[in-house]
Amino acid sequence: MQRGRWLIYFVLVIGALVAVVPFFYTVSVSFMNLTEATGGAWLPKAPQWGNYQRAWTQANFSLYFWNSVRIAAITLSGELVFCVLAAYAFARMNFWGKDLLFTLLLATLMLPEAVTWVPNFIAVSWLGRLSPIPWINNWPALTIPFMASAFSIFLLRQFFQQIPNELWDSAQLDGAGHLRYLLRIMAPLSKAPILTILLFGFIASWNALAWPILVTTTPDWRPISYGLLSFLDEAGTQFHLQMAGSVITMAPVVLLYFFTQKTFIEGIATSGLKG
Repeated sequence: MQRGRWLIYFVLVIGALVAVVPFFYTVSVSFMNLTEATGGAWLPKAPQWGNYQRAWTQANFSLYFWNSVRIAAITLSGELVFCVLAAYAFARMNFWGKDLLFTLLLATLMLPEAVTWVPNFIAVSWLGRLSPIPWINNWPALTIPFMASAFSIFLLRQFFQQIPNELWDSAQLDGAGHLRYLLRIMAPLSKAPILTILLFGFIASWNALAWPILVTTTPDWRPISYGLLSFLDEAGTQFHLQMAGSVITMAPVVLLYFFTQKTFIEGIATSGLKG
């Protein structure tokens, strides 16, 4: 029994090191000069605090950071509306073809992301020609295709199914319809899973790179991940500045998870338990 416990601790320590060491190395290199960064050093001899200012200025991070904030805010707003409504419909409403549609929705989780780029690009290009505002090189192409996440709908649907049916019966006696029941009862009880899907959505939106490059040709709406490419030049990679830019890029995600980790873990633990 004692030997098994030590084995579990050993595996956990190894897992923690695998997660922490790359993060530590990134932060450490961000304070080095170029010679130390390319020489394989693990700690800087003298911290170069100016790397962050240089990275922010050289990569035009002020523009890309603001673009990412806008893209994430628009995407999460749409995801909150569409995913909550779709999950409620799959969990609490009966309609023809519900099981088939939900199966098809889950099937999309098996598709590699790259497979969807071409049809999504054709769709946003065609819709952009019909819209009064352009979609390419604008926020619609960067946000609308991601406002309905199959994983988010699945997670919320699983949680909604766990809420007792007696609450719906009581709401009906008070004259509440589906929308009122969702807003007044279901949503307040589902803060943990809703926050979880918003956190996942924020991370996906914040880290996006391939799709924004595909649908934008100017920096006006390109996200912060694109700014990291500014440190690749003909003379080689400015490794120390790239690591400083990486720390700036991942800081909002780390801080957001730090303040929401309790609710996030609760949302994962209480969702997806019922088929």
